[in-house]
Amino acid sequence: MTHSIAAAKYVSFTTFKKSGEPVATPVWIAPTVPGLGQSGDLVFVTELDTWKVKRLRRDPRVELRECDARGRVAPAAAVVHGTAWVATGPEQVRLTKDAIGAKYGLLYRLFAVAERLVLRHLPGHSERAGIVVTLGP
Repeated sequence: MTHSIAAAKYVSFTTFKKSGEPVATPVWIAPTVPGLGQSGDLVFVTELDTWKVKRLRRDPRVELRECDARGRVAPAAAVVHGTAWVATGPEQVRLTKDAIGAKYGLLYRLFAVAERLVLRHLPGHSERAGIVVTLGP
């Protein structure tokens, strides 16, 4: 069964520093597709060298809350707990992008085209990774 957080347009994705301090980032998130994770998992795409990836590799605990595009969370927004792992294989990243594309449609496709154009001309951008989130305690 898919959790209601999967329907949110934007989700505040929280990871934790070594000190335990939470760090939240707004993301587009979608239900996974067959071949990546388990039924009910959620996924999103990020750059492989981001701090959230580094924090996840050390501590897989995460929290999700519905938010707006700027990451602002409503005071009454429910907190959803889970764990996450980093998917780095080319097929895993493709499946993650497919899941996001299935949910966000033309908006994501336009974003992906613009991103490819930018990455082609700007050095310093890392490869992509998929983040797979399993909801639960």
